[in-house]
Amino acid sequence: MDASSSSFLSANQTSKLLTGSMAMAIPKSAVTATPSFLSRRRPPPLNVSSARIEEKTQNSTTRSPPTSRTSRPGSTTTTLPAATNSSTQSTRKYPANDRRVAEPNLQPIMIFNVLEDVINNFIDPPLRPSVDPRYVLSDNFAPVDELPPTECEVIHGSLPSCLDGAYIRNGPNPQFLPRGPYHLFDGDGMLHSVRISQGRATLCSRYIKTYKYTLERDAGAPLLPNVFSGFNGLAASAARGALSAFRILAGQFNPANGIGLANTSLAYFGNRLYALGESDLPYAVRLTSNGDIETLGRRDFDGKLLMSMTAHPKIDLETGETFAFRSGPVPPFLTYFRFDGNGNKQPDVPIFSMTRPSFLHDFGISSKYAIFADIQIGMNPMQMIFGGGSPVGSDPAKVPRLGIIPRYAKDESEMKWFDVPGFNLIHAINAWDEEDAIVMLAPNILSVEHTLERMDLIHALVEKVRIDLRTGIVTRNPVSARNLDFGVINPAYLGKKNRYVYAAIGDPMPKISGVVKLDVSRGERRECTVAGRIYGPRCFGGEPFFVAREPENQEAEEDDGYVVSYVHDEMAGESKFLVMDAKSPVLDIVAAVKLPRRVPYGFHGLFVKESDLKKL
Repeated sequence: MDASSSSFLSANQTSKLLTGSMAMAIPKSAVTATPSFLSRRRPPPLNVSSARIEEKTQNSTTRSPPTSRTSRPGSTTTTLPAATNSSTQSTRKYPANDRRVAEPNLQPIMIFNVLEDVINNFIDPPLRPSVDPRYVLSDNFAPVDELPPTECEVIHGSLPSCLDGAYIRNGPNPQFLPRGPYHLFDGDGMLHSVRISQGRATLCSRYIKTYKYTLERDAGAPLLPNVFSGFNGLAASAARGALSAFRILAGQFNPANGIGLANTSLAYFGNRLYALGESDLPYAVRLTSNGDIETLGRRDFDGKLLMSMTAHPKIDLETGETFAFRSGPVPPFLTYFRFDGNGNKQPDVPIFSMTRPSFLHDFGISSKYAIFADIQIGMNPMQMIFGGGSPVGSDPAKVPRLGIIPRYAKDESEMKWFDVPGFNLIHAINAWDEEDAIVMLAPNILSVEHTLERMDLIHALVEKVRIDLRTGIVTRNPVSARNLDFGVINPAYLGKKNRYVYAAIGDPMPKISGVVKLDVSRGERRECTVAGRIYGPRCFGGEPFFVAREPENQEAEEDDGYVVSYVHDEMAGESKFLVMDAKSPVLDIVAAVKLPRRVPYGFHGLFVKESDLKKL
């Protein structure tokens, strides 16, 4: 599961990195020895408690001068506050090219910060591990500072020419160390980009300059409560709600400008690149020619996109269309919509047959239908009032269901719901049509009650779900017994019948110990793992991403390409960008790039080819 800011609330041991000893359906002959280029002397492991981690970078290139943030035609942009050269209370070091336009009034900030400290220390201290920043931000979950474009070293193999472009991954990275409760999903969005050109790689890490980020940066302290950890229990919710109201009345922030983190994923459509988090509107970003990342602004698509949008839109590469939705705590709890091939938003389709708010994070799209999941996670105010928990929780009495609506529906009149007991979908992998049926691939979250509190207890079982539209019968078959999530496919097969899936191995979640390749055509009730790679002792990666070798070749095989991911060695304290051969039975490493500093664990990413980067 990733860090969506839900719109409900707005030493000396040698590591064998990336040895492929898979346990299931992978022969011993498929396991290769540790490449010598991955063996390093081990410094002490990295930990964080209450101290800010600062890292020195090396071989930094000269940063490009700032460019003006202007709105493209057809989009409304929220003006972003200017940056500053100095802080009032934070240990954050600001880039040299930031400028302050006006000094903030420190008196109300200091008063409200005192009140917030009272709440954090006496009313709602971070007692549970899931919201204790000393635990949540340990090891490679600890935040890092921004990194200007910095050249990387290719330490193994060579980077394929089809990777000319950029691999960009989003994830949470709190601007300030939390003074109170903090959940993994609560950090400010930071993009980590590897820009590749003619076999050379450049790493850049930049915050997405959301309204929340820039406001708090200029104030020198947090102003908005954390969404996932700030409202646990009635007293905490009342206290932080009142404090937020006082801040609004004092003019410290305007919620109409958005409170989102944009920390979940990215999407490229309509010749624009967006950073996404489902508690807010998309933020347009771009990469400069030297590999730097710039935030262009918050987009509402000529006022047609209201409040928020899913962090998992579906892009049909054949038609150029993008399909999306938003969900919220008030009716309609679900709204479906799409964008045409030029990125113009089409009218909303409100879904009133979803009768109460549900944790809707992802969905499926086929050539004919959109598929939504109404799962056992939703608003649970009784748990907050009487149990001191989050207002978002599980409801074991609720029967999950799947909703099917025509892909180009103009209203919900043809919406159909099917009960699917025990099926709790957080991420969807793909969906396709079969005569009078729809097939969906998705991980089913077992023990869904642990989704927000104890992610290490979650087991995600990838299932193939078939819905017979004539009889209403739903059949389900697991395709692997492993704990798998963050499944991806060849993007050209979105909405079509696909054969291969590349999924991350939770060991346990949220850490990713390796990647597997699944052949979902192998038949019912068979283990579908056909290839895989374990990263090695205390080496963890993230969501894999598939990049086709010849994306314009319609005759190319589905798995002809590469699987890429960031991987961090916790014993060596080093991060690498890995390129693996998707057709290899052991996902052979064809290139490894040593990064100039560590990249924290994060959520979703994508690859943008060079020709598309030039359109931004």
